[in-house]
Amino acid sequence: MVNNEYILSMENITKVYSNGFVANKNVNFSVKKGEIHALVGENGAGKSTLMKILFGHEQPEEGKIFYKGEEIHIANPLAALDYGIGMVHQHFMLVPSLTVAENMVLGMEPKKGVLFDYKTAVERTREISEKYNLLVDPEAKVEDLPVGFKQKVEILKVLFRGVEVLILDEPTAVLTPQETKELFTELLNLKKNGYTVIFISHKLNEIKEICDRLTVLRNGKVTGIADVSDITEQEISNKMVGRNVMLNIEKEKAKPGSSVLQVKHLSYTDMHGKQVVKDISFSVRKGEILGVAGVEGNGQREISEMITGLLSGQTGEILVDGKALSGASIRDIRLSGVAHISEDRMTYGSVGDASIEENMISERYYKKEFNRNGLLDFKRIKECVNQLIQNYGIKCDNKDAQVRTLSGGNIQKVVVAREFSSNPKVIIANQPTRGIDVGASEFIRKKLVSLRDEGVGVLLISADLTEVIETSDSIIVMNNGEIAAYFEDASKVDETILGEYMLGLKRQSKEEAGGAYYAE
Repeated sequence: MVNNEYILSMENITKVYSNGFVANKNVNFSVKKGEIHALVGENGAGKSTLMKILFGHEQPEEGKIFYKGEEIHIANPLAALDYGIGMVHQHFMLVPSLTVAENMVLGMEPKKGVLFDYKTAVERTREISEKYNLLVDPEAKVEDLPVGFKQKVEILKVLFRGVEVLILDEPTAVLTPQETKELFTELLNLKKNGYTVIFISHKLNEIKEICDRLTVLRNGKVTGIADVSDITEQEISNKMVGRNVMLNIEKEKAKPGSSVLQVKHLSYTDMHGKQVVKDISFSVRKGEILGVAGVEGNGQREISEMITGLLSGQTGEILVDGKALSGASIRDIRLSGVAHISEDRMTYGSVGDASIEENMISERYYKKEFNRNGLLDFKRIKECVNQLIQNYGIKCDNKDAQVRTLSGGNIQKVVVAREFSSNPKVIIANQPTRGIDVGASEFIRKKLVSLRDEGVGVLLISADLTEVIETSDSIIVMNNGEIAAYFEDASKVDETILGEYMLGLKRQSKEEAGGAYYAE
């Protein structure tokens, strides 16, 4: 039965994948015209599948979709756009080498005769940019834009195609507090003009700030629908996970020892001749978590990849326990005690087509513990892997399941279990909780603190400023490939302060940003 109160309704949606996994089970989801509606849940709860069905990427086994009072069938994303339903994905779908205007009209290019009419594309882009107050230079190349502006272009692309319902998947994952605030102003403006926004996020404080209502999914089923004003962050997380979740990390004050990781005058120039990292120095001490904050693209990824051996060609020194890593192989770097959680869990963190077991032992199969006279000790491997699956709460059928069949949070737990159990001296944790739910995030952060308390040094790189502040003991801020600020006590800063240094609005002197801390 159609309820005219809602512009969009999904009724009794069921989706079963070929391996028998039930992603959605009789899900009912409805949004009102002119509201910002949050869709929340753990990784693997069914949020992405439900939105893929709404945007035409997937087809349900059962269920109906009603839009503006009429039942519709969404065969593919183009059909969704034709109906007025658009989606902005978490990972930008832009062509970096093209201008904003060229990206905007891609697939529907204006023509002058048989040729592409670039001037008209620029004019149309400028018009829609001004109409929605999402101001961006139509002739700027996308690859040269800051992350916040790329987000604007993605939203404009969808609005340019005439949508009325906008699906945003983790839209603030890589934005600074200032950029997030600007985005929220723009979303509230869209709401005021009658647009409907479906807002997918793991950041409960943002949901409370901007959303009108929310729907909670757990294990493919709806566990709650509420007005956001009537529910607390703690209640939302409990409905997501099915238990009480600690939203704030409780930890004792760090008792750092000597430096375990030293970076001295490190610089890196990329293949285009751009100096991405500029003469930076810092150290991580035993029993300390040093956080690295910064807008993505300011050298953080390159720093983590140089330390772990994924990137070469730098100048400067990297030392672990006083031993230089220059020219060392990735295996030798790992044997020196460096563990690595990559920001890209599917490219560098795991092999999707390999089993959980194969991923777990990929960096230790050759060691005596698992290898006898050149033959793998499968009994010992099985015992080890099953224990890690249990200890890290990895939801899977068994150790032989392909990693790509797991939810994002459980893939990350496979990576974390392998790295944390490698007896590390120092952990390079790059975006360790990106795109995963509050339950898995809580687990990983607690593990990082536990390892710190055992004397491990941790370099925590994260775009989540709440995570940086709450988990770290000290913080450095990156801007334009340099250290713009250093805070010895992470508890004495807030997101706004970090954001000012991240955006280059403020900058400490070299003495303030370094001092004795870097002189060891």
